[in-house]
Amino acid sequence: MQARDLMEPDVKTVAPDDDVADVFKKFARYDFSGFPVVDDEDRLVGVVTESDLVDLFEPDDETLWIPIGLPPFVDTLTYQVKAPWADLDLGVDMVRNADRPISEVMSTDVATVTPETDMNEVLDLLTGDDPNINRVPVVDAEGRIVGIIARQDVIRAFRDKRLT
Repeated sequence: MQARDLMEPDVKTVAPDDDVADVFKKFARYDFSGFPVVDDEDRLVGVVTESDLVDLFEPDDETLWIPIGLPPFVDTLTYQVKAPWADLDLGVDMVRNADRPISEVMSTDVATVTPETDMNEVLDLLTGDDPNINRVPVVDAEGRIVGIIARQDVIRAFRDKRLT
């Protein structure tokens, strides 16, 4: 069995210049946790996931320095602070990030396969050391997206093969 036998050929994608707000709408509309990002010629340039967008709303620096003593004898204590999700101002963050192009948020180091890739290689990618790989784009020799394989596609193929 090859990737072409497992892949879904109707791939929902986003463009690098789509803004964050538009991609949020796509996540609400479709039951996917990530979208391939393709250029005008359908060449894969990256992937954007829900966690990429969630990262926009997490503080970059969770370290709090507290001065102790009086100048000039000031020392500091360092604490790691994890603000509760409810305390973050999502409205302000959404407005601040809504117009950002997805190209600033997406991952560009994307694992891909070709239609001829053996199913064992696909399985290795989906069950490997990187827990963030939930789907694998299928690209042709020019890097154009021709399909996508999600974990459930592989499970479904095993089930169907077992039933026959």
